Amino acid sequence: MLTRVRSAVAHLVSSGGAPPPRPKSPDLPSATAAPPAAAPEAPKSPPARPGSGSRAPAKTAEARASFSRPTFLQLSPGGLRRADDHAGRAVQSPPDTGRRLPWSTGYAEVINAGKSRHNEDQACCEVVYVEGRRSISGAPRESSRGQGLCFYYWGLFDGHAGGGAAEMACRLLHRHVQEQLKDLVDILQDPSPPPLCLPSTPGTPGFSDRSHLVGPQPCWSLQKEVSHESLVIGAIENAFQLMDEQMARERRGHQVEGGCCALVVVYLLGKVYVANAGDSRAIIVRNGEIIPMSREFTPETERQRLQLLGFLKPELLGSEFTHLEFPRRIQPKELGQRMLYRDQNMTGWAYKKIELEDLRFPLVSGEGKKARVMATIGVTRGLGDHNLKVCSSTLPIKPFLSCFPEVQVYDLTQYEHCPDDVLVLGTDGLWDVTNDCEVAATVDRVLSAYEPNDPSRYTALAQALVLGARGTPRDRGWHLPNNKLGSGDDISVFVIPLGGPGSYS
Repeated sequence: MLTRVRSAVAHLVSSGGAPPPRPKSPDLPSATAAPPAAAPEAPKSPPARPGSGSRAPAKTAEARASFSRPTFLQLSPGGLRRADDHAGRAVQSPPDTGRRLPWSTGYAEVINAGKSRHNEDQACCEVVYVEGRRSISGAPRESSRGQGLCFYYWGLFDGHAGGGAAEMACRLLHRHVQEQLKDLVDILQDPSPPPLCLPSTPGTPGFSDRSHLVGPQPCWSLQKEVSHESLVIGAIENAFQLMDEQMARERRGHQVEGGCCALVVVYLLGKVYVANAGDSRAIIVRNGEIIPMSREFTPETERQRLQLLGFLKPELLGSEFTHLEFPRRIQPKELGQRMLYRDQNMTGWAYKKIELEDLRFPLVSGEGKKARVMATIGVTRGLGDHNLKVCSSTLPIKPFLSCFPEVQVYDLTQYEHCPDDVLVLGTDGLWDVTNDCEVAATVDRVLSAYEPNDPSRYTALAQALVLGARGTPRDRGWHLPNNKLGSGDDISVFVIPLGGPGSYS
């Protein structure tokens, strides 16, 4: 009995554990056409073509599988080579000529200083139209408004152990968001509270007449109030999970190697939804004020969740790890002594007698950028990593990693925004060497040098942020003006002006 209770609680506390089976997204097209009578499957991962999706491939199929950059950069073959040059580390941005990104969004990126063979960051910027869900016969369901919804979408995907997961998420995650919103098209445009259940269509699978089951109604309300905002949050959360499940299914056939952190922004019906799974970061700079819109998920910030899962499911630790944390690795000669420790329930420290099991390697070790889960990975949320195992072991790490994002909401209609108010998204290559206040100072310095109606000011700001984090080459490395080391990681930055489309209705 205790084992069953522990297993149930473990599923609740570990969003990173294996989720229950979920139906595939029914309306997303597959890579190959299915027979007419067969239900379509969730989207496969066909090779991207120039001008389709959100990334620009290199010339050959082999190069495309290993190196690609966002389509909106419009890179020529020579531009692709410069973007892949670790020595020069040229900053890449969309050209001034040609169509601008939605909302005059600014973007800039630079490759790492040799950390990996290619730039493993990916970026996506889309405008997506959502039609209401169609019935089983293919006819649209009755709509009280007769129109769909449009949402704006920005995504940064920081890959690790390969770029496959980041490329796949960049190409497909917004389609999963679109699919999840199909059931909500009419609901979100209706000011009345959302229905508890969606109606079934007579004659379709799952429909049954339950009118005979209706009994006396209780004299009190048992239904929780659910906001439209929470429905959008749930749609984004489900999209992340479906994306992760698709990676698990297709990781062999489509070479979805590694994993990625994901930072996504969705603008819908006057509100900005910022979803973060990983160690990227988003902040709003409004009239000089800094408003955090995400938090990083690392072994340190999620220590208690990880330890609780290890405590409830010790089989995930094998005989190699302990869920307890100690200030340092315990030596065999210290058996029987009392040493500082903390477990899944503690934020402080206490003393315990060292036992033989405590000699195992701690589940969470290190601190800062050197903190690791099972001595392997430094982030605890993201997409992919289905093949990741402990070094020289068969222990999988995926059960401790969560694909679910934390979603924060900002209502654009509640404030009067000036042209200098922006939402800054950056992968950890930016934030490793730059703090929020320094970013806000750069926002003020750069934007004040441009006319408020100059749409190129946001690209210039993104470039300044990337250059400021990269530094300049000196003494066989990249250094900042204060002589500290610059970021040697891939750096990607979006600058989204909060003026947006000019109307938030």
